[in-house]
Amino acid sequence: MLGAMRTFARWLLAGSLVFAGLSHLFWGRREFQAQVPDFTTKVMDKDAVVVASGVVEVMLGASLVVLPRSRSTLGAILAAFFIAVFPGNLEQYAKRRDGFGLDTDAKRLVRLFFQPALVAWAWWSTRPPKD
Repeated sequence: MLGAMRTFARWLLAGSLVFAGLSHLFWGRREFQAQVPDFTTKVMDKDAVVVASGVVEVMLGASLVVLPRSRSTLGAILAAFFIAVFPGNLEQYAKRRDGFGLDTDAKRLVRLFFQPALVAWAWWSTRPPKD
């Protein structure tokens, strides 16, 4: 039963990542720029960061499905990815940037609490079953 729950959670996460990644590349590109920290513009512009992170999300999401033997490693990479993008969420809150309906301080603050949940989801859903 627990294995089936993990599989379902992993596939749901994979689909969510592919969808989010595609939205980075197409219809949500401008909205995602609100979450890109200003310090990244010293290396590349915000649109390039959005595109790059979208490509990474699509690749990670697809990998969760097509590389089942690597799922533990992918889960660790994905957890690290979610931690790495967290400064963007913090900056969106601190600088009061609107994006994706996050148009109040309260909404932006609540959003911050979802990032640890994503880290936990990635980690839990990719752990190997215990015999």
